[in-house]
Amino acid sequence: MKPFFFVFLIILFFSQLIKAQSTVDFGLKGGLNFTFFKVKEGNFGSNPDVSLGFYGGVFTDIKVDDRLSIQPEALFIVLNDFKFLNAPIYIKYEIVDRFYILIGPSMNYFFDFFSNKFKVRADLSISYQLTKKLDMHMKYSLGFEEITPNGIFLGVDFRI
Repeated sequence: MKPFFFVFLIILFFSQLIKAQSTVDFGLKGGLNFTFFKVKEGNFGSNPDVSLGFYGGVFTDIKVDDRLSIQPEALFIVLNDFKFLNAPIYIKYEIVDRFYILIGPSMNYFFDFFSNKFKVRADLSISYQLTKKLDMHMKYSLGFEEITPNGIFLGVDFRI
């Protein structure tokens, strides 16, 4: 119990320190995901096995300069009977006014797999800022192994 309490205090301290910075935003994220199973990397073929699911989570947007930021996320994804955590770390770049491209690795932990529960994937995302607090986004997640699902995510971000 003591290690948990110690880690909790450290997280609380750093979250307050980061929040004090005016260049950091926190938010909630959620939406639908379309996942392609039994597909070789980058090849959807003529009839891929597609499943529909949903996701939700939190993100932090850390400004580096006017156009560049780093955006780590923690998402919980439900897809039929599968549940997993997705933790991408994006480099976010503003291409034109309110239109962003995000790219980076994502670490995934699959609760329902018997072996190989941890997988690393590549994510490519675009985002459009509707208001100061609300964004729409679309992301493509590419698995590097044949049994790792690829997916398209459609959703919204809300800054707190």
